[in-house]
Amino acid sequence: MKVLLVVSNPKKWPLRIPNVEVISARKYVIEPIFSRLNGVRVFNLMHQCRYQSLGYYVSLLAEARGHKPVPNITTLRDLQTPVMVRTTSVALQELIENSLRAIKSDQFTLSIYFGKNMAKKYDRLCRELFNRFHAHFLRADFSRNKGRWSLQNINTISINEVPTSHHNFVEKVAKDYFARGAYRTRKRVALPYSMAILYRPDEANAPSNPSAVKKFIHAGQKLGIDVELITKEDFGRLSEFDALFIRETTSVNNHTFRFARYAEAEGLVVIDDPQSIIRCANKVFLAEMLAHQHVKTPRTVIVHKDNIDLVVHELGFPCVLKQPDSSFSVGVKKVTTHEELQTHADRMLDKSELIIAQEYLPTEFDWRVGVLDNKPLYVCRYYMAKDHWQIIRRDRLGRKHEGRADTLTVEAAPPEVIKIALKATGAVGHGFYGVDIKQIGNRCYVIEVNDNPNIDAGVEDEFLKNDLYLQIMRVFLRRMEAHKNIS
Repeated sequence: MKVLLVVSNPKKWPLRIPNVEVISARKYVIEPIFSRLNGVRVFNLMHQCRYQSLGYYVSLLAEARGHKPVPNITTLRDLQTPVMVRTTSVALQELIENSLRAIKSDQFTLSIYFGKNMAKKYDRLCRELFNRFHAHFLRADFSRNKGRWSLQNINTISINEVPTSHHNFVEKVAKDYFARGAYRTRKRVALPYSMAILYRPDEANAPSNPSAVKKFIHAGQKLGIDVELITKEDFGRLSEFDALFIRETTSVNNHTFRFARYAEAEGLVVIDDPQSIIRCANKVFLAEMLAHQHVKTPRTVIVHKDNIDLVVHELGFPCVLKQPDSSFSVGVKKVTTHEELQTHADRMLDKSELIIAQEYLPTEFDWRVGVLDNKPLYVCRYYMAKDHWQIIRRDRLGRKHEGRADTLTVEAAPPEVIKIALKATGAVGHGFYGVDIKQIGNRCYVIEVNDNPNIDAGVEDEFLKNDLYLQIMRVFLRRMEAHKNIS
């Protein structure tokens, strides 16, 4: 991958960074050779990037050429929008207060070089600001009023504004930045596409175990995709990649959604996409959507504080209460009495204005159909945990006990199971989903549609083995190729 550092005057560039080419902004904008280059990353280090300035056109033309500039036009707009600065200040209020607590004066300026500052104590604050305003030379101004710190301004700066005494540090962090990830020097021919897998190794209920993650990496490499694991600390690196595969438990309220939103805005192929996260992460939405699409589900009541008594009338006992954003059997309660209903409903309604109540349908196992691009990939049976009504049981110490699971070919599964799974996912989108289904006789009921479904080595890949990972990676490859042809 060719890396271009675009500056005002390359002759005055003081840093020595291997494997990058330093060129002038005017040369990049005017000379036709640059418009014909492919596989290029452009780092716009111009200080002045106001609307229709030379620095502005560096990022604008880089986007038009498919060069993925840093900063991009969206970031340049955000840097010049006061409301974005205020929003960031509010979002990072606690971190700002903690980071600047020891400052004696009421004004403070923070220099951010490739997401870092010379004082390590500011690293976390620098990283967060770098992730939100993805430019490599930044200066942030803070002020304290009535005992509270706030971000007043944040702007790009040029290398000329970096003190000479900082040059050695800047050179070091720049070398570290370009030596990792998508910019590292490869031992062999560079692969045509790159993918980031967002993964947290210590996650208790990760959607893929470490063996499965390794298989995804190997499958991608086999298809010509350079796959790299990233963590939530790498938000600022998303523009380096062509695709993002989220293998952390997703939520609208955590970093996974922010990753998906930004990656989609940057033109990456994203699974799970933001719309799928929004739709699948809330059981109230799913209940309403599935009913609207005439997908058969257990009898369901959307519960609020004024209709709790309706649950007994509509569903009877036992029934199941669900927190809208519950996952992995947490936030799901079976109630058998009026007292249990009131206690659990009150507790859940303290967190959400609406919750879900469903009729209790006891089964030996739940079907799970994995669907990608509106095509079934695999079918599993998840059996209930021993002496429990769910597939996961947690004991008093919080330890998790799971029922066994087995995997079938799509052809071996009952046709009605596949049919209802595809009807349910067709209403959600074109992403990667796991549809949970209960079957009683010949009747099938969709329990929920999950984005970010489990792919664990030894479970979901029991039948397809390595081909399961290849099939998923082929979908990424087709989408990346299609995106390349469009652009």
